[in-house]
Formats: sequence, structure tokens, C-alpha cells
Amino acid sequence: MDICRQTLCQGLEALQLPLNELQIEQLLKFIKLIEKWNKAYNLTAVRDLREMVSVHLLDSLAILPHIKASTIADIGTGAGLPGIPLAIALPDCQFTLVDSNSKKTRFVQQAVLELQLKNVEVVHSRVELIQPKHLFSTVISRAFASMPDILALTQHLQADDGILLAMKGQIPAQELAELSETYRVIPISVPGIDAERCLIELERSLHG
Repeated sequence: MDICRQTLCQGLEALQLPLNELQIEQLLKFIKLIEKWNKAYNLTAVRDLREMVSVHLLDSLAILPHIKASTIADIGTGAGLPGIPLAIALPDCQFTLVDSNSKKTRFVQQAVLELQLKNVEVVHSRVELIQPKHLFSTVISRAFASMPDILALTQHLQADDGILLAMKGQIPAQELAELSETYRVIPISVPGIDAERCLIELERSLHG
């Protein structure tokens, strides 16, 4: 794991995210858990641990400066991405991780227990069926659906001054052309990844 730790620490430095030793240990333990459960649960196509550091950990953490704090929902969390890395980095924020795949939510629940994360709730549900007790200041989705669909499915989850953050690869021009809402495209640079990344931000106050 030494090479993974080195890759992670260099990436955190490049992202200017000063995490402490406990947080670094939790992040490394998380990808070890993904590796362990992957064979049975098919959580990710990435098999190499060092590649997981860039593709899963650093890619998740790269959006951290754009999160509106306190209550965050990760929709279609899959193996807990980006929710778990962000919850490790932001222990004072409350995270709700949602997925309709019971195998994946089972894994995420186990990861939350083993990593002793007190700020994460795991919900096994389709997103449109969720009736949250409180609305979220940030709703995140990573490779979940097209922009119009994400917006339609998550509007009932956002607080009045909340934001939607959609993690995308290349700028999805066609999807954005279908939106009547005001949005912002934020280029994201992820250490160790050459591919294009961007974040599409929509503020609730701007789109009704």
C-alpha cells in the first residue's frame, strides 16, 4: 500500500487538501474494502489499487471545494463514490448515500461500519421515492443520468438555497442544451487522470 499512500498524498497536495493521518488511513482502507468485495459484488471495473486512488479517491475529493456544507446527498452512490471519500474529508457534514442496488448499499453500509463513519446514512431506494426528513444543501451525482433526468429526479431533495452538482467527463453539450435552467460548468483537474472532467452546478435559487 506504500505506493498507494504516496499517490494519494501527492494527489492531496496537488488538490491543496490537507487531510490528517486518520483520514488518509480511512481512504486507503476504503479502497482495500472495495478490492476485497469487488469479486463478489462487482463494484467497479477498476481492479488496480493504485488506479483506484486516482479514479475513485482523488476524483471524488476534487469536487470538495464546490460543496455547500452541512447536509449532502450522493445520488446513485454505487460503491460509495463520491460520498464516502467526501464524508471522510468533511467529518462535520452529514451525508446521505442513496442507491437502488441492494448489493451496493450493503457494501456501502459495511464500509461505513468498518471505517467508523458517524456522519453517513445509507439509503436503499430509488431516488424519486425518497421522502427526506430534511432537505439537502448539496445534491451530488456521479455518472448517474443525463442532466435533465438528474434535475427532474432530485429537485424534491434540494433546500431552497441548495445546489446540484453533477460530475461529468467531457462537457455534455447536448444535455446542457436541453436545460432551461441557469447552470455553471466548472472544469475539474484530477491528479493522475488525463481525461477531461467537469462539474455542472445548478443553484436551486436560480432554477425555481
